[in-house]
Parts: sequence; C-alpha cells; structure tokens
Amino acid sequence: MLVRVIGAGVVGLTAAYEIARSGAARGARVELVERNAKPGLGCSYYAGAMIAPWCELQSAEPLVAELGEEALSFWTEEVPAATVAGSVVVAPARDQAELLDFSRRTRHFEELDQDGLAKLEPDLAGRFTRALYFKKEAHLEPRAAMAMVFARLCEMPNVAIHLGVEAGALATRPDWTIDCRGFAARDELPGLRGVKGEMLALRSEDIRLARPVRMLHPRHPVYIVPRGDGVFMVGATMIENEERSRVTAQSIVELVNSAYAVHPAFAEAEIVETGSDVRPSFADNLPRIVRRERVLFINGLYRHGFLLAPALARRAARIVFAGEFFPEVMDADQRERASVRG
Repeated sequence: MLVRVIGAGVVGLTAAYEIARSGAARGARVELVERNAKPGLGCSYYAGAMIAPWCELQSAEPLVAELGEEALSFWTEEVPAATVAGSVVVAPARDQAELLDFSRRTRHFEELDQDGLAKLEPDLAGRFTRALYFKKEAHLEPRAAMAMVFARLCEMPNVAIHLGVEAGALATRPDWTIDCRGFAARDELPGLRGVKGEMLALRSEDIRLARPVRMLHPRHPVYIVPRGDGVFMVGATMIENEERSRVTAQSIVELVNSAYAVHPAFAEAEIVETGSDVRPSFADNLPRIVRRERVLFINGLYRHGFLLAPALARRAARIVFAGEFFPEVMDADQRERASVRG
C-alpha cells in the first residue's frame, strides 16, 4: 500500500509519521510531498505552539481540549520536543473580571496570589495580584519540533520524501491520499476560511520567564512564549481576512503595548522577527477529517495546529488501516462533534 501525504506543515508531518509508524508492519509505504523546498513552512512556522488544552477551554469547544490532551504525550514522549513548565494566566487590576471568567470556563489550574506568582515567575513580582497556573501544560519551539519529526521521517525505511515538488507531478498513483495543505485546500473544501494571525519575536536580556504567560484583556489579549536565549514570541492577532504575509503597524503596536503591560522591559526589547500567515478554519473553528473515497482531508485546525495535529494524525492512520470512523471530527453535524468517542 502506498499512502501519499501532501503538505509538510505540522499536520502533514505528524500524519506521515503516524501512518508510517502504524503501517510499517503492514508493508505500507508513505510519500511525503511538499511544494516548498523545505518542510515546516506555512502557518506552522509562526505558531505559538503552546500545548495548553485546558487554557483553550476559555474560548474553544470541549473537543479541542480532549483532543489536545493527546498532544501532551506525543510532544513529551513520542517526539520529546516540549517543555512541561505549565502556563500562567494573568490580568491587569482593572480586568480581574476577565480572570474570574477565564477560571470558570477552564479547569486543571491552581490559583496563585501575588506571592505565589512571584515565587513561580520572579520577574512578574508585584505586577499582578492574582494568577492562574496550569501546571501540566507545555510549550515547544515550533520550528525545532517540526525539524525533529522530519528527522524521524528521514530515518524511516518506508518513507520517501519529495520536497519542491507538486503532488500532481508524481507519476505513481497512491492507494490513499492524505491532504494536509491547510488553507491551500480551500478550493476542495467548501466553507474553509482563513483567519489571519500576526506575531513578533522580541529579544530582551532584562526579562526571564520560564513558561508561557497569557494576559487577558477585553480587546487586546496577548500571550508571551519564551523561546530561550532571551527571545520571546508575542502573539497573536486574530483577523477575519485572508492576507497571508502583510504585517500591519497597528497589530505590531497592539502586540508591543500588550507585552509592555506584562513587563515594562519589553518596551526596550529588540524586535528580531515579525510574521503573518492564514490559519485554515471552518465556521465552528473545529477540526475536520473529510473522507472522499480514498482521499482524506485533515484541515480546519484554526489556531490549534500543534495542539490538535497528533490526535488527528492518529485517527487518520486508523481510518487508513482499520476503516474506523470518528464522528467527533468526521460527522458533518456539529452536534455530533461535541466530544471524543474514539
């Protein structure tokens, strides 16, 4: 059996990995095809990459958290790219109602007072009176994580990799095709829309953070993810348009101002990178696996790419090799997509 995976972002890489791993004993071969010269480009390249299933309950359906819990074991055990240091959620004094609402919508956290937060993150001492600490959550550096999965694929004898190639140019005909092209598949998937996200990376030697910090705000929430060596990813905007690469001055100002509200030293930080791309999303912002005969489309991960990709990849492998059906991601009726069943 030949399975062709199209697209080498986080979805395509994890799908190729899970299918190759599951299919090795069955004699299955996997082709990973990417039209870019390198893997790991596209919106995955600019991801925050927080493995934060319980924090996401603040605005996402329970399905996202349930699928996301599978990512914790994948990124810490199967492909150990993540750091388990938890997540911290704070809010300015005037927005404490936002923090209370966040606590009511989420779970698996500890409440911290000012002293508890100072002990956990000394550089935030005296800046916030209360915080929520999601101890079991994790974060990773997205480019390093995708490089790690790609390196595993290169070592697997049943995997062939084609970079800088359009899938239609290949002469062989696969038994299965797994389409992981994200927003590029919009012509094949009615209802797929783009949600633009912008980010920036700042470098500061004056701030130390050990874990992602989310600051709540009614209009300009922000998250700051430590990348090491004094670099912090600050993200991310959510704009309902399909401009892929244009970063606006307004968005940069908003992100910098929000980072400054977390810690004033960010005002003097060096801007080392900005980035923008389009997240593929359906109307309900939930992921889908769409099957058409022997073609699977894995898409609509919205802003949860690293969080959801491992669970969807595992399900894709089980569809290919066992013919299973997963209503939580395959049923067209949203009411059937409320929680994990498989």
